[in-house]
Amino acid sequence: MGKTIRLTAAQAMVKWLSVQMTEEGERFIEGIWAIFGHGNVAGLGEALHGARDAFPTWRGQNEQTMAHAAIAYAKAKRRRRAQAVTSSIGPGATNMVTAAALAHVNRLPLLLIPGDVFAGRGPDPVLQQIEDFDDGTVSANDCFRPVSRYFDRITRPEHLLTCLPRALSVMTDPASCGPVCLAFCQDVQAEAHDYPEAFFEPRIWRIRRPEPDPREVADVIAALRAAKRPMIVSGGGVLYSGAEETLADFAARHDIPFVETQAGKGGLGHEDAHNFGSPGVTGSACGNDLAARADLVIGVGTRFQDFTTGSRTVFAAPGRKLISINLTGYDASKHGALPVVGDAKVTLERISAGLGDTRFGWQDPAARREWQETVRTVTAAPNHDGLPSDAQVIGAVQRQARDNTVAMCAAGTMPGALQVLWQAAKGGYHMEYGYSCMGYEIAGAMGIKLAAPEKEVICFIGDGSYMMANSELATAVMRRVPFTIVLTDNRGFGCINRLQQECGGAEFNNLYKDCAVEQPPGIDFVAHAAAMGAHAEKAADIADLEAKIVAARVRDIPSVIVIDTEAVSGTGAGGHWWDVAVPQAGGPARLEKARARYEAGVAGRRDLD
Repeated sequence: MGKTIRLTAAQAMVKWLSVQMTEEGERFIEGIWAIFGHGNVAGLGEALHGARDAFPTWRGQNEQTMAHAAIAYAKAKRRRRAQAVTSSIGPGATNMVTAAALAHVNRLPLLLIPGDVFAGRGPDPVLQQIEDFDDGTVSANDCFRPVSRYFDRITRPEHLLTCLPRALSVMTDPASCGPVCLAFCQDVQAEAHDYPEAFFEPRIWRIRRPEPDPREVADVIAALRAAKRPMIVSGGGVLYSGAEETLADFAARHDIPFVETQAGKGGLGHEDAHNFGSPGVTGSACGNDLAARADLVIGVGTRFQDFTTGSRTVFAAPGRKLISINLTGYDASKHGALPVVGDAKVTLERISAGLGDTRFGWQDPAARREWQETVRTVTAAPNHDGLPSDAQVIGAVQRQARDNTVAMCAAGTMPGALQVLWQAAKGGYHMEYGYSCMGYEIAGAMGIKLAAPEKEVICFIGDGSYMMANSELATAVMRRVPFTIVLTDNRGFGCINRLQQECGGAEFNNLYKDCAVEQPPGIDFVAHAAAMGAHAEKAADIADLEAKIVAARVRDIPSVIVIDTEAVSGTGAGGHWWDVAVPQAGGPARLEKARARYEAGVAGRRDLD
């Protein structure tokens, strides 16, 4: 038998994580966010303290938002590095379930280590323990099962010998990548075991590039040769594959236009002549025009979510065929697509080689130029004394943006507006729109800046999202992580208020003026942000906003710039129908009109197979 080392289970976990490396010689799990409670402070907390020089621990303010920061870090690192998050049992653990779902939807690596009940059951029911009358093995952490790619409960110290390698194999697998939950029973954390020394030898984890099946590649080449008007939909998988330049070369060599999804935007610069913006519900006019006329749609690393497909109404040309290049058969086969299961970069190279010098060139460059002019018009500074629109706020930031600027957001009006209007430099866009989680923004901005300190991170957030989760602003101040928050205050949930009206509903319970309150709040966001240590100020108008964005660049703490905006206008450009069901009966005339519009939209929907 080989040499052993006696450690507690918690010490063994930390020691093992600290030597799991990337090919570049960095830890794959950079460190861990922690809020301690009785379920993790004595075991894991003490182990982390002992290893603090080899494996850093950071304290946040809320378990969910700590996990959001970790997710944004992994997304900005293109899934090549990740972070862990630990909590106590009970509410600390369930606070992380939303973040797990967010990582799951977006296929992003995240290691969650919630404390769990006593495996030995001696003190049952322990403080904060959920009791299932019919199943003694259930704890609150079972909530993580449907939102984890891999779930395990550590009830013996030796379980680490199998569960830890399984966890990292999932997080580094490009096909199954996602959140891992290791529920760590609190008594087991403190139990000692004689572990093999060999278990703690450094290990390198490589990100695979699965080769496509030659038969599937041949099918795609044949379909392309038969097509007249192909287009590409570039998704997040292009970024995670590192296939940005490969896609650009493919589009240029074969003269095929492309559009970018929310996850794929920023993979290529807006100035690329083949970049026609975005498709679908928040699509550009020129992008949706291409989609309506294309006879072959090639998805690369996209899930073909409803915003991308316009609820299956965008790619509507008669006889249109769909191809999907993806790492998983599940995604590649959606909507009856001709699937190609493989890495985006390798697959595009194989298809290009098979096409040779074949070129298409059916797109209209004038449509692209017209769209860019539309963007400039709707984002121009207002020529009136009223409140600016969200589009005009975007324009202000755009005019001051640099090549290293990253625009980020997650929910509300801004994600759709940014996808349509923001002219992203390569690598200059970060949108969490798989789960579109309100409250991701501030923690996410911190995670991006931690992953890419050289970037200027601009966090677009509405007053609604700010109110949901703002406490990691204090963490960013304490850690001296600078980024700029542009907080648009339209005094409520303006985005959903507009959707409510578009669906025939009355204005109700979204803007404060339409809520059952005695007095609409007059929240001083400047004072609130300043109380957490940020540099906070209010912009008087669009010109003042631009000046304050420039001034923020010299600070070593977050800057919060508040600007009042009107809540009525939408993007003012682009867009497409979205399937949000309207009541069939029982409503006033406004609902009947909305239902008629809805049925017209449904009539334009077609199966994608």
